Parts: sequence; C-alpha cells; structure tokens
Amino acid sequence: MSTESSPLLNYRLFSVTGELPEGEGPGAQGEESVCSVATPPEQRRRLNTFFGVVVPTVLSMFSIVVFMRIGFVIGHAGFLQALLMLAVAYIIITLTILSVCAISTNGAVQGGGAYFMISRTLGPEFGGSIGLMFYLANVCACGVYILGLVEAILDVFGKISGAPGPAGLHALPQGYWFSLLYATGLLLLCLLVCLVGAEIYSKASFLIFLVVTIVLLTILVSFFAVGPQHFSIAHQDGGNVTYSGSFTGFNESTLRGNLYEQYSRDYTTNSMMSFATVFAILFNGCTGIMAGSNMSGELRDPSVSIPKGTIIAVGYTFFIYLLLFFMVSFTCDRVLLLQDNGFFRRINVWPPFVTIGIYSTSLSASMSSLIGASRILHALAKDQLFGVLTAPAKITSKSGNPWVAVLYTWALVQVTEPPFIRVRRMCDERVSVCVCVYLTPPPCRPRPTFRFFSWHTCVLGLVSCFVMMFLINAVYTSASIVLMLLLLVFIHYRAPTSSWGYISQALIFHQVRKYLLLLDVRKEHVKFWRPQILLMVANPRASCQLIKFINDLKKGGLYVLGHVEIGDLDTVPSDPIQPQYNFWLSLVDRLNVKAFVDLTLSQSVRQGAQHLLRITGLGGMKPNTLVLGFYDSCTPDDYFLQDPAFRDGLENDHFGVDNSALQAHFPPVRDREGSKALGPSAYVSLVSDALKMGKNVCLGRYFHLLEKGALFGKGQGQGQGVAIDVWPLNLLRPDSASYVDVCSLFLLQMACILNMVPSWRASRLRIFLCVESGDDGWVGKEAKLRELLGKLRIKATIKIVAWDAVAALHWHNQPRAATPGHADGEAERTLADAPTAASATHLGRVSEEYLDAVNQLVRSQALHTAVSFLYLPRPPADTTQYERYLEQLDRVTRDLGPSLLIHGLTPVTCTEL
Repeated sequence: MSTESSPLLNYRLFSVTGELPEGEGPGAQGEESVCSVATPPEQRRRLNTFFGVVVPTVLSMFSIVVFMRIGFVIGHAGFLQALLMLAVAYIIITLTILSVCAISTNGAVQGGGAYFMISRTLGPEFGGSIGLMFYLANVCACGVYILGLVEAILDVFGKISGAPGPAGLHALPQGYWFSLLYATGLLLLCLLVCLVGAEIYSKASFLIFLVVTIVLLTILVSFFAVGPQHFSIAHQDGGNVTYSGSFTGFNESTLRGNLYEQYSRDYTTNSMMSFATVFAILFNGCTGIMAGSNMSGELRDPSVSIPKGTIIAVGYTFFIYLLLFFMVSFTCDRVLLLQDNGFFRRINVWPPFVTIGIYSTSLSASMSSLIGASRILHALAKDQLFGVLTAPAKITSKSGNPWVAVLYTWALVQVTEPPFIRVRRMCDERVSVCVCVYLTPPPCRPRPTFRFFSWHTCVLGLVSCFVMMFLINAVYTSASIVLMLLLLVFIHYRAPTSSWGYISQALIFHQVRKYLLLLDVRKEHVKFWRPQILLMVANPRASCQLIKFINDLKKGGLYVLGHVEIGDLDTVPSDPIQPQYNFWLSLVDRLNVKAFVDLTLSQSVRQGAQHLLRITGLGGMKPNTLVLGFYDSCTPDDYFLQDPAFRDGLENDHFGVDNSALQAHFPPVRDREGSKALGPSAYVSLVSDALKMGKNVCLGRYFHLLEKGALFGKGQGQGQGVAIDVWPLNLLRPDSASYVDVCSLFLLQMACILNMVPSWRASRLRIFLCVESGDDGWVGKEAKLRELLGKLRIKATIKIVAWDAVAALHWHNQPRAATPGHADGEAERTLADAPTAASATHLGRVSEEYLDAVNQLVRSQALHTAVSFLYLPRPPADTTQYERYLEQLDRVTRDLGPSLLIHGLTPVTCTEL
C-alpha cells in the first residue's frame, strides 16, 4: 500500500535510484512532492480569516466604486437596470467563488493564491498562462486604483477656476505630468508598506476597513439626517457649464425619475455611455474577490479561511451595494447623479468623511493589488515556468517577504501608469475583461471538502463569464484570450515538468479511451491502413539511427519501442521493469521520436517478443508490423558517444534521469567477441512467430550508416539526388513470386509512405524490374507495373535491370523444369505458400555464387541510394534450415548500406475511390 507521501503514479516518476527525484521530496525547497505539501515557516502564516481574507476582499470589492460610481451607475442605467447589473455581476462572482472554494479545499494551499490553486489543479500549462495573466490583471488594477485615487484627490484639491469653496482648497495643479507625479508618489507609498511585509499590510488594511465602515455608516445616516438641498454643479467643458442638482430626501417621485435608463455622455471623459460600459465599471468594483486568496501564503489555514472569508466578504459587499442603490434612487435626482460622481460628499453630515473614505479604499485596493500581484509573481518564479525572466523574484527576506517580486511589480505598475492616464476611460473596461478571463471557474479535482459545487456551476460560470466579457468589450476579450492561448502553447512547448498533476492528461485520457472504443477493428479498411510498428530494441546505444528511421516510416501510425529483459519474477523481490521506463522515456525525449515504450520480463527474448506482439496496444491501436535489427556479427557503434544530446544536452529531465544516469543504465555495446542474448535459430524463430501471428516483418540493416543531415543538407541540393530503391522481386527465389503479389505491393507501399514524409519528400522513388534478354514478356511486365503505379497514384521511376548472368547462376543449380508445379498460375504464389519440402530443398540449391551475384547487382544500382527496400522471403518451415536461411540473407544484403527487408502479409493497396 502506498502512503500519502508516495507518488500516486509510478509511471515516469521513478528517479535513478528508485526514490523521489531531488527537489521533489517532502523536504525539498521550492517544490512539493506529489501528494504532500511542505508547510511554510510558522512566522509566515500569521493571518486569520478576518484579517487575511475578509478585510482585503471587502476593501478591494469596494475600492473607489462604492463612493464615486454608484450615482454614475444609477444615473445612466436607472434603478431597474442597475439592480439587473448588480444581480448579474454577483451571480457571476458567486459561481466563480464556488469554484475557488472547491479548489482551495481540495488540498493544502501555499503562497500564490489563485495561481497556485489553478496550477496545482490544471497543471503548469493552464496554471502558468492564467497565473501570468492574473498577475498582469492585478498590475493593471493597481494602476487603475492609483489613478482613481489621483482623480479623487484632484476632484477636491485640483485647481478649477470659479470652483466654490475656500480659495486655498483647490491648490493642486492639474495636467498629464502632474497626474503622473501624484500617481508615482502614491505608488511609492504603497511600495513602502508592501516592502515591510504582509503583517503591516494587514494592520493598515484593518485600520482602513474601520475608516471605510465608519464612512459608510455616516452615509447611511445622512440619508435620514440631511434635509432636501439644491446644488450648483460646475464643469469645464470648453467653458464653464453649471448644472442644478437636488437631494430630495426619500421621495416617490424621485424614485420614478430614476427608475429607467438615461444613457448620456460622461462628463469626465465626454464618452457616450451604454449598458456595456456602465456594467464594466460596476463589475470592476466587484471583482476583488481574489484579494484574500492572493494572501494564501500568509494565512494560518488557507483551506478554511479562503472559502469562509470570501463568502462573508461577498455577502457583506452585496448587502451594502444593494442598500446604497435603494437609498440613492429614492433621494437623489438624475441631474445630481449624472453630473457629480462625488455627490456623497455634498449630502454627508460631514463632507470630509467621504473624502477620507474615497482615499482610504483606493489606497487599500492599490496596496492589495500590489501585494497580491507580488505573491503571484513569487509563486511563478519558484515554479520556474518562465525561466530566468522571473528567477530573481524568488528572493525573499528572512521573514519570508518576497521583496524582489514587490519591486518587480512596482516597476511594472509605474511603467503602465503613463499610458493609462492617456486612455483612462478604457481602463475599467480592460481590467474588467481581464479579470473575467482569469476568474473563469476551472474544473476541479474530486473530493473537495466544500460541497456546494458541481460541474453544472462550473459550466454556467464559464458561459456567463464569456458572455459578459464579449458584451463588455469584444476586442479586449479576444486579445486576452489569444494572449492566454499563446502563453499556454509557450509553456507547453517549453515542457516544464511537475508533480502537480495535469488536467490535460486527464482530458486526453478521457478522449483517448472514448475514441479507442469507437475504433472498431471490424471496420478496418485497406484504404485507411497505416503501419503500426513494434520495434524490438536490445540496446538503444546501437539502435538509435534505426529508431529515428522507423519514426519516419510510421507516418502517423502507432510506434512502440519494445524491449525484453531476461529474468524471472519469482527470483526478484520486486518488478525490475517498472523503474526502467523512466530511462526509456528519457531516451525517446532525447531522440525526439513519437513513440511509446513497452517493456516486459521473460525467460527468453523469443517468449518476451511473443508477449509484446500479443498484448501491446489497445483495440484498433495494436502493432501490425514487427521490426527487428539484422542479425550479424558486426561490431555496432555507440551512438551515445556520437550524439551531443547524450553527452552535453539535457542535464536533467526533471524525472531523475540525467546524461550520466542514462549512460550508466544502458550497457556498453558488445564487441565482436561479445555474446548475444539471442542465437541465430532463435532469431529466425522470432521472425517465423511474427508471421504466424499475422504480423508483417521488417529487418533493418546498416542503418548506423544513414546520415539524413548529409543526404538532405543544402550542400546536396536538398536531397534531389537521393533515391529510395525498391526491389519487389524475391531475390532468393525469383521463380516463385511476381511483381504484384501481396508482399511486393506491401514493399512498394512502405517505400511510398517513406517518400511522403516531409523530410524524405525530396528523394526519388525507384522500382527495379529484373528481366532477362531472352524474356519477351518483360515489356508487358513493365506496362503492367506502370499501370498499377498509375492506379495507386504512386510517382516512381521504373528501372529495367538485365540480370541474365545472375539468373543463369540461379538456374544452374535449380533447372527450370525441375519444379514442374511452377506454371504461370503457380508463379503468382509467394514462398509462404510453397510446400515445406520444396522450400527446404530450394534453400539448399541456392548457391553462394548466385547470392554474391545478386548482392553485386543490387550494389551496382545503389548509386545515391539512401535506403533499399528488399523482399524478405518467409523462413522455411524446417527449423534445421534457419541458419542457412539467415546466411543467405546476410550474403544478399552484405555492404548494401541502409536496407530494409520486408515481408508483408497485409493487403495495403486499393484502387477504388
């Protein structure tokens, strides 16, 4: 039984020693194990639910909107549409909160807030892309809050000619550069607070929370305590414009006047308002729900505090917003609401209260965004998803405060302030859209302790978020989604490895299982046939070139690397195969081939190969072709010593396998005197077994000589002179097969598949037709073959080869009349159909001179040949002839260069549409 700290999935998670890789154990720095999460130092987790979640969330959700945008929303949208906007906003927020609560109660939560929870739930691709976007959203939000605070300050203290009030009150100069200067000073103040740490931030937030609460109480009291008043409102719109607004107290006619929408131009931006723009501004004031989650690294019990505190904060803010909507609609006329965003100051029992509240909430929201963004950046840096770009953000102080991440965020906010000042009217929309994207409810892993969640709420929240995003601003929404997808692809191809779990793997598993069930082997058709290859590898040090070549030959089909480990499970304490997968998968990664790995333990290679042929794959995805390296006495080259990828490439693939471990795992290549795990008879028996099981067989030889870079390099005319040669005649028995039997057509199809691969497309396909000068039927054979190529839509050159001398050597030992059964009809049969006795007799009659002549003939035609495809005859039924059979294959293919001997049993061509 595995413990809670052991890996849930052993596959690909074994280290070299069989233990957890360095950096993934329970005590690792910066990375948690698969199931256990290291608890941060106690001094970093001091905040409870109220101070760590409720306070920052309430202040972020209020921000400046509660004091300066409630009248704006009701004035333009009317009371009814304002209620609709508020309801829609909080429904979306509630659906999002359900997902956040479910994720936060599904396991231990560390620092990083929403990024940490999403990345550990969905994996690094989704987590990293959403986390970075959420970080940028907090940066933008911080800039918007700072600018809102500057606007509020200038609204009270900015110079306005003819403004009412004491002359010294409106003393601050206004303008672009002055606004930038004020914003920089306020941002510096937020930086100083955040550099001290989360504890001082929480204390400052609590004080601000008390101030805001008192201010809200005074506003509510003012609706009852202040009598009806009339106000003169002055604006500078190309000249002084004065409006007359009224506070009527509770009045039914005032409510009727505010009941319906009256969209007009906003006096601060001179932009025409609409449902979408007004909703964007309202929603921006309600999207601070992640402020508490972002403090997860400082919470004592984040799994309890985040859901509980967020729900309390959302309920509290909804009640306040709803109450203020009712009060304002009953007491303030439309002109006052439309022409003075800060009308709360005019009707308050003591106007400076509201000013203090505005400044307090804006400053608190700015600090919350700054410190929350820095925590997200710190978590991103620890996970190393973006490399050296964010690496310095990992640095923390002794108390655990990520001060470098704070400085990074401050600098980014400072950079974004100037353009925000110029396009301030669009900032609220932009942030709303971004936050909508980032807070889209993600699917959750099972067993969260928060029970008020289901996939229905997730889907509903997802759909509602997207609808509102596009309703607010389709352009910014599309840009945000495209950016997030680009980040997702970037992180995916950067291939970061983690033990967090990947939602992509879960989704892929579900889809693959579903489609494998639909892939019915009874519905297979020759038109859609493709090679599904099992390549048996004894030692990859000597087989890497063949592995790469078969990766090209598979052309979108199944490709499995098989290996048989000699042993008996009864004699070992545990399965020796499972820990080896990591090394083989690391080999696949370094060779950059699209292959699966299947290993087995058996008492013999032959028996293990039978196991793999029977059980490898699922359903319709099972190997139909066995590929073996050729059996000879050549001393193989060690590819690991030649390829830089195995010498100075990836030092660590995050699964515990580095280059030294890979070199140590696979034994050195054998020398000429070294013993083989398989004898010649057993090797031929393996070929025979595969054919009996209905598998096509390919034997690859001399592929260590194949250099694709040299063949298809620019210096070689990009491979224009390179040829793929096909010899469809059974050269060991030319009297027993034709050019159009199943095996020959299979041979031709495999060569055509290789020629279709993009990296081989520049090569020429050549088919060799062997004829005798006295044979008058060769013209008909060529025409028949050319017609067949046309029907199969194969572009190939037919090369006529005169082989009178070679054929004479064949008939010298086997007269034409010696086998009377070989009439025209019998000539179409393959060697597989020949009688056993005749096959054995024929093998004995083929002379070495004939085999050498055949070899010389093929070699003479192999000018600029990259690969030769040869007909592989079926092994004889007489097992005593196996070694003789192998010797004949060796003589025919000796020194040919890269050659593939193929025996095909499967019909693979179809001339029908």
